[in-house]
Amino acid sequence: MRAIAHPSLIGLLSPVDAVALFGDRADAGARLAERLAAYRDGQAIVLGVPRGGVPVAAVVARALDAELDIVVARKLGAPISAELAIGAVTADGGRYLNDAMIRELGIPASYVDAATTREMAEAARRESRFRGDAPPAELAGRTVILVDDGLATGATMIAAARSVRGRAPGRLVVAVPVGSAQACAQLRREADEVVCLAAPEPFWAVGIYYRDFGQTEDDEVERLLRESKEARPTVTRSAAAR
Repeated sequence: MRAIAHPSLIGLLSPVDAVALFGDRADAGARLAERLAAYRDGQAIVLGVPRGGVPVAAVVARALDAELDIVVARKLGAPISAELAIGAVTADGGRYLNDAMIRELGIPASYVDAATTREMAEAARRESRFRGDAPPAELAGRTVILVDDGLATGATMIAAARSVRGRAPGRLVVAVPVGSAQACAQLRREADEVVCLAAPEPFWAVGIYYRDFGQTEDDEVERLLRESKEARPTVTRSAAAR
């Protein structure tokens, strides 16, 4: 298990330098796919973390001729700020809690349980919207490449990785264009391999490492999943039937 840093992207020390990392999510996906070329064997499946991870994952899946699916992870926000992640959950019960932060902020278990229930329900709603009537992809025994557009705290990716682990993949690879060194280190304990093109220190917000980091809308996620399915109809039906 290792994190891989692209030599041309190392040594960035300020937001001014960081803006030159990637043009947009499609550019990041193309560059990430180059580092994942060894998995172009027809057996891998690429899972994007909606919403921002799906445009990256779609490019990776297309380059690897792999099936594309999703795993929805929802952040658990702190009482003092919804943007401060104290953990994350998925619809099927994958969960990560930042126990140290929860203790430091004195957050009661009742709050954590209520937030977990609420965000699991929202994750399930989003998965239903994005997939429609299609069942989740079969992951047992397969190489699963879990993709997001970046790792800051890593909370949602850890929850997603735990969800995938519960579905018995043959190999779990976490792949991101950019992430903090701390988040990548945490993910190495969850995945068989972590591929991260850049882990600049100090780490700033994910968005500043992209020239174009516009918000990904639900409609775009649905479109990308639909286009991937249409491009690989035989393989997708076969996988769903297993």
